[in-house]
Amino acid sequence: MQDREWPQESELVVSTVVNVKDFVAFVSLDEYGGRPGLIPISEIATGWIKHIRDHIREGQKIVCKVLNVDRSRGHIDLSLKDVNEHQRREKIREWKNESKAQKWLGFAAEQSGEEPKKIEDEIFSKYGSFYPVFEDLVVDPDATVKKLGFSKKVSDALLHVAQENVKVPSVEVTGHLNLTCSAPDGISIIKKALKSAEPKIAGVTIELLYLGAPLYRIKVTAPDYKKAEKAIEKASNAAIAVVEKAGGEGKLIKKPKSGKSQ
Repeated sequence: MQDREWPQESELVVSTVVNVKDFVAFVSLDEYGGRPGLIPISEIATGWIKHIRDHIREGQKIVCKVLNVDRSRGHIDLSLKDVNEHQRREKIREWKNESKAQKWLGFAAEQSGEEPKKIEDEIFSKYGSFYPVFEDLVVDPDATVKKLGFSKKVSDALLHVAQENVKVPSVEVTGHLNLTCSAPDGISIIKKALKSAEPKIAGVTIELLYLGAPLYRIKVTAPDYKKAEKAIEKASNAAIAVVEKAGGEGKLIKKPKSGKSQ
């Protein structure tokens, strides 16, 4: 779990450039209370550097990799060149989300009357960060509330804030269920099979649409493809098992992934 006071070696950190000298840049670490950090010119960029200010300037928001932490001396050595563009974008996105989440925790504390630090410490001890808990509260509220173990007043406040502010991206996976059963009560068996194809899965929505015997469209909406694929397989297998038990046949024909929706 991340230390809230000091960064760890190899960790990526968001920093603000404070002062640029000929052979070094001084920064403050935004996520660690403005702790000072140092980037030697050799870690600014690859290759020979003629003018350091061609690569870094005061007031700039950058993402660095932690090379060394000396707590006794209060020194944090950083590298700018060891962070690629993808890492930089992902870290900035994560940092912005964490900043928003800390504000939301303040709203929840105000609504519940609980001490903000008490809520923060409890969440951090279980998650190591703040934003993921709000995503979990939207995707799987019951399990998340149970995991956190807060009072009903605090839990309700967190749920309210999460539902007001977080919209979890979703993906859709669709397919056709081919279900046939020639038994005398075949219609009832098919109905039972379709009902079994809608299991309750946290964060997942399953929709069935009659296309004309023996085809039924099944659409699964989930936070990611892995969960969506598992859900459509689980739902389809449940329906197929019902018709096969009655002597019928069932098959799932999956369609290409349809992409993310917001």
